[in-house]
Amino acid sequence: MSLLRSAVCRACRRTQFQAQRGFATASASARDNRVKLVEVGPRDGLQNEKKTIPLATKIELIERLARTGLDTIEAGSFVSPKWVPQMANSSEILEHLLQQKIHSPVPISYAFLAPNTKGLQNAAALLKQHEGAFTTQANPAMAGDKTPKPGVEMAVFAAATESFTQKNLNCDIQTSLERFKAVIQDSKALGLRVRAYISVVLGCPFEGFDVDPRKVAEIATDLLESGADEISLGDTTGMGTAPRTSNLLKCMSAAGIRTEDVAMHFHDTYGQALVNTAVSLEHGIRIFDSSVGGLGGCSYSPGATGNVATENMVYFMETLGMDTGVDLDAVADIGAWITGELGKANDSSVGKAVLGARARQAAHAAKGE
Repeated sequence: MSLLRSAVCRACRRTQFQAQRGFATASASARDNRVKLVEVGPRDGLQNEKKTIPLATKIELIERLARTGLDTIEAGSFVSPKWVPQMANSSEILEHLLQQKIHSPVPISYAFLAPNTKGLQNAAALLKQHEGAFTTQANPAMAGDKTPKPGVEMAVFAAATESFTQKNLNCDIQTSLERFKAVIQDSKALGLRVRAYISVVLGCPFEGFDVDPRKVAEIATDLLESGADEISLGDTTGMGTAPRTSNLLKCMSAAGIRTEDVAMHFHDTYGQALVNTAVSLEHGIRIFDSSVGGLGGCSYSPGATGNVATENMVYFMETLGMDTGVDLDAVADIGAWITGELGKANDSSVGKAVLGARARQAAHAAKGE
């Protein structure tokens, strides 16, 4: 049986399961003009920085992002500090978010990566200490709440090729899916929404461009059957092109996976992130990951530059008449600030253009022009 046929058959078995499962992203038609941006800068954007970033800087980054209109921010990872030292203080970040009332113009959720059951147990222990301080998928915010509480979500990270999975997770794909199933189901038992990432879906640093889209659809189907609420398809290497992005999304659809359950996560290594975003929009995708200032990269993907910049995505969507609800000026300021704090270049062309235009306007105003 071909992988595609297998995925389709398995998708058929999912039909009854889907009818019972609640999807936080399925409230609007994929044809409307609302686009959701998931900000991944504080986790995916910072995790590979060599220089230790102060906890206060990470918290300030999250708090500033929360004020821009973003409704989902990836805030940290409960991974072993041995493997990702930069994420060592994620528990302190979660505790801060639960204890402090951080202003946000919209209801907001914070997502944390849990690569295994131990990581989830560490997160769950903190959540238990702060019961009532946050909302979950099972216990959402109530309309009219005078003191809004943040939502908390979990995430897992799979990959589309055996080589990348071995390098990143030290096991094969099937073993990784079995491990993630336990994390997903334990998270659901806590009432938490779960997002599942699949890396290298459009190109692998070890296996090249020819990643099988049918295999990606099969992995996505497995993760959804395990209870994941959303699949984020990651072009980790930035190798994706418009035709292959289109082909991938056609395979996802053929496997019975709904567009409202799919997010796209593009890197801009070859300057194709916005092109691929446009193709995804044409296929009905309305959820995209981005990182302020274009922060990010992948330690297991040599040469892969940062995620597509949030500033670029907001501007791009606005030019198409799409609504993200995100304040472009605010994220441009944050991109300039955080890249300055890290001592690296601001990789957002739009962010730099916005700040440049503002500086020119201020100069003209000062001259009385």
